[in-house]
Amino acid sequence: MDGKKIPQVAIIDYEMGNLFSVKRALENAGLNYFVTSEASSILASDAAILPGVGAFGDAMKNLSKYDLIYPVRDYIASGRPFMGVCLGMQLLMDESEEFGAHKGIGIFDGSVVRLAPLENRSFKIPQVGWNSIYPPADREELWNDPSSPLKNIKNGEYMYFVHSFCCLLREADSVHSLTNYEGVQYCSSVLKKNVFACQFHPEKSAAMGLEIYSRWAEIIRNSGGIK
Repeated sequence: MDGKKIPQVAIIDYEMGNLFSVKRALENAGLNYFVTSEASSILASDAAILPGVGAFGDAMKNLSKYDLIYPVRDYIASGRPFMGVCLGMQLLMDESEEFGAHKGIGIFDGSVVRLAPLENRSFKIPQVGWNSIYPPADREELWNDPSSPLKNIKNGEYMYFVHSFCCLLREADSVHSLTNYEGVQYCSSVLKKNVFACQFHPEKSAAMGLEIYSRWAEIIRNSGGIK
């Protein structure tokens, strides 16, 4: 990518969430962004981000309404940097059990499951607030990889979470961080080739969350531009 060019990041808008914090985080990282529901605009961008809050089934319906499911898959297949945030991470899984059975975009071999069983009333659901992230115990070196947006994040750093469901991965190599909530350990971020996604909201996680966006911006600049 030409060093003088500011990368253009597509924020995928499918009517599921407030995009204000994501916009500010991208600005802080020195990236240009545009909000779009158009497949052609997404496919022409240097990087793309899929944020989101709300219910999985509603999100998939909206992605289908805007005819974005296959373009997202095509974009990821192009090798350009792609990020999913919160619900955006969950949508990249194969399926979800939230309010019924739903098919996801299918980038990761995994399911979206309830963070705690309905019958377990000792849990405070949703999890709202700060919690720590850490690499898998046998793979601490993961965050040192140049392709990791967590490269400058320390083991145990706190990030901001708001969720009632979590991702259960069947491909262990894609698990990039873990988090423990009320004794339940779950996957809080994934990384596979050009795709990074996190259950937490880095854009709402103060300085270290913004550092993740800055690191992702560096990855974008080094990615070689539009494929």
